[in-house]
Amino acid sequence: MSAPEEEPTMEHITRRRAGQAVAALLALDGLAHVYWATGATWPAADDRALSLAVLGTEVPFTAPVVLPLAALLFTSAAAVLGRARGRGGRRTRRLLRLVTLAVAAGLLIRGTAGIAWALGLGDDAGPVFHRLNLLLYTPVCLVFGLAAARAALPATDRAGVPGRLAR
Repeated sequence: MSAPEEEPTMEHITRRRAGQAVAALLALDGLAHVYWATGATWPAADDRALSLAVLGTEVPFTAPVVLPLAALLFTSAAAVLGRARGRGGRRTRRLLRLVTLAVAAGLLIRGTAGIAWALGLGDDAGPVFHRLNLLLYTPVCLVFGLAAARAALPATDRAGVPGRLAR
């Protein structure tokens, strides 16, 4: 007879929701990259304007460039979601945690760089990128970076000890 399932604590629920939100963001970003791989440039008028708005520099938004990024985003989304839901055996859970930590690190590094760019450090990327960086990219990266870190951290049981649901 197996042990009864422990009811999730608010901490477990919060960690799960944080991971689900990060996974949704990564998947949405992946879909945008797939869309751009078709040659579409929305919300910009052309490739150059899209590149300047999204990256602050001119980079081709062609399928060979954006499809590998989409694959990376979808893979990361699946890993973060798997981590949030506590999927897999011991090794798989460890791998999912490492990927989730890498996502958190990447988002937090990008968010920190965004603060530096907002303060005028580095090259001037133009007014559209500057405005999007300040109002969208940097806040999203910081908030979701913290959410990914929350999802990656082990939860504790009611006694404050890392619990079975945390692993």
